[in-house]
Amino acid sequence: MTTKVALYGAAGKMGTRISAKLRDDAEFQMLYVEAGEVGQARLRERGLTATPPEQAAAEADVVILAVPDVAIGSVAKAIVPRLQSGALVICLDPAAPYSDRLPERADVAYFVTHPCHPPIFNDETEPEARQDFFGGIARQNIVCALMQGTEADYQRGDAIARRMFAPVMNAHRVTVEQMAILEPALAETTVLTCMVVIREALDAAVAKGVPYEAARDFVLGHMGINVAILFGFLDAQVSDGAKMAVKRAMPQIFQPDWKKVFEMENVIREVKAITGGE
Repeated sequence: MTTKVALYGAAGKMGTRISAKLRDDAEFQMLYVEAGEVGQARLRERGLTATPPEQAAAEADVVILAVPDVAIGSVAKAIVPRLQSGALVICLDPAAPYSDRLPERADVAYFVTHPCHPPIFNDETEPEARQDFFGGIARQNIVCALMQGTEADYQRGDAIARRMFAPVMNAHRVTVEQMAILEPALAETTVLTCMVVIREALDAAVAKGVPYEAARDFVLGHMGINVAILFGFLDAQVSDGAKMAVKRAMPQIFQPDWKKVFEMENVIREVKAITGGE
């Protein structure tokens, strides 16, 4: 028996990747949803036919919301009341679920999943896989959370998530709150911000006269060995001089209370800003 899967936002970046993974899977009957003519035209270019949103909602066993965070609330409000009892709604980011943008309906399940993307340290050997930074060719890990539903709903969501983001190594089970800590608090608010600082530091070195290629190669090489040491891939320590430099630099570069970004009131404020388009 096939499962009817309605993919909303099927012509977008994530929707395109997901449809490429699921369209030829005999276990699924895909319904591709794009409300606008531009998106529908993109589907036609890929040989796919758009299903009207209301029809897809009424027929689907599973709904995947591959739409922007700012649109999830309005899209979910329009389609969730039309879903069959027992339907599973899959969100691809914790922002909307954690900021209460999903309608209340006790007889449907809410499942949230997000890719970790291929890790920096991996054993990929094929050139195409080594150049795959998003995932889909190279192996990656994912995180999954059941916001509402039964254990059977979780297993159903987990199986679909593994196909959507295949090839998958590990599917880590977390809560929706924990996923919101991972993103945005950890991955974006903290890690991406630090990486933007690293890039700006490289530009500052170039402005002082260091050749760009030399600065870039120096930074990326040191990032590799530092990550290997700090994350336990290499049994070694940074030098005493480097440790002293870090100790002196921390109060200059970071506010003493920077870890407050992980306090839950700050996490919820951030996810509400994301879903509100701020």
